[in-house]
Amino acid sequence: MGLKFFFTLGVCGALLQLGCTDATENRYRIEIVNPLNEVRSLETVEIDLAAIPFKNAIRASAKSYEIFDLATQNKVTSQAVDLDGDGSLDQLLFQPEVDAGESKLFEIIASEEKTIEEADPLCYSRFVPERTDDYAWENNRVAFRTYGPTAQKLKEDGVPGGTLSSGIDAWLKKVDYPIINKWYKKELETDGSYHEDTGEGLDNFHVGVSRGVGGITVKRDSSYHVSKNFTSYETLTKGPIRTSFVLKYEDWKAGEDIIKEEKHISLDNGSNLSRFEIKVRGTDKVSVGLTMHENDGQVSVAQDKGYVSYWQPHEDSELGTAIVAEPKRIVEVEEYQNGRPDENNVYAGLSVQEGSVVYYAGFTWKESKQFANAKEWENYLEDFSKKIQFPLQVKYLK
Repeated sequence: MGLKFFFTLGVCGALLQLGCTDATENRYRIEIVNPLNEVRSLETVEIDLAAIPFKNAIRASAKSYEIFDLATQNKVTSQAVDLDGDGSLDQLLFQPEVDAGESKLFEIIASEEKTIEEADPLCYSRFVPERTDDYAWENNRVAFRTYGPTAQKLKEDGVPGGTLSSGIDAWLKKVDYPIINKWYKKELETDGSYHEDTGEGLDNFHVGVSRGVGGITVKRDSSYHVSKNFTSYETLTKGPIRTSFVLKYEDWKAGEDIIKEEKHISLDNGSNLSRFEIKVRGTDKVSVGLTMHENDGQVSVAQDKGYVSYWQPHEDSELGTAIVAEPKRIVEVEEYQNGRPDENNVYAGLSVQEGSVVYYAGFTWKESKQFANAKEWENYLEDFSKKIQFPLQVKYLK
């Protein structure tokens, strides 16, 4: 009772700041239900703040939202998100720990105190103008980047330092803290290089014109067609739970068809896989690729379980890459080799529905000690696929 009373006083204090007299006006309970018979953690739950019936005055005054585990009375790490940039918070993200088949109660509290943003959050992304115009993103397990219009123009003009590729690069980190800013500074402002491992990992994953880790292509007849570099970007979120952003591309041709493409990418805490939502017009199917590099790796296809994996030797170590999607969206898998550099990819053909396709793509590096071998990696992919097919459920209570 003492803990309960103390917690209620804390809530009332927040309410007084908002000019409220009834604590229930400023807090709302939700129930999280685990439909699987296994423990769930490090899975992001999205709370739709519009679905919570806060009064307009409270909603207008709220600068942030907090969430508490009602069983322990402990505050849970969360991240409030403004999805459309209108200044109002739309979602509350958090990662509850829920036992097998369990339901847990949480309480959301509106606050007029603005959350102080971390200078270097765990889930982070940014445009990198100092390195031509990369866009890079990371969490506590993996890091990625891709390339912008200046890099494309340099390549087309024959100027050193250019890159013409819409493939997705993998940065092989082996630490659980942010490295993007450190590595770019190391590369551009010191005698060191992110191509050398000094304890945190390195960039030695070659992309070229390949699809890297999850770049897309459109197949027409027997040929695969790709876009050029992204033309513009918009950073949406960064924080302890998720970073997200949008990349836009010039229209491009696949055979006689004009392809319109926009990538919505996010990466959550604890995940080896980025989520890609491709807004696309001009095709009813896209092929998502994993570069096969020297063709000396092992392709594993589990179409009924929703994943395609490639495990390969990588210099003095080993590397696993993968694509995960709803099994019903995977219409074909093809290993494509034409003998030209960087054009050997394994492709998962995914159906486009209502102008979009969603998939996850990512990697693991053996030196990170996350997964020791291909079997452990594939077990992770199978588990990941099952959980996105049977997500944690949110019930909005009175």
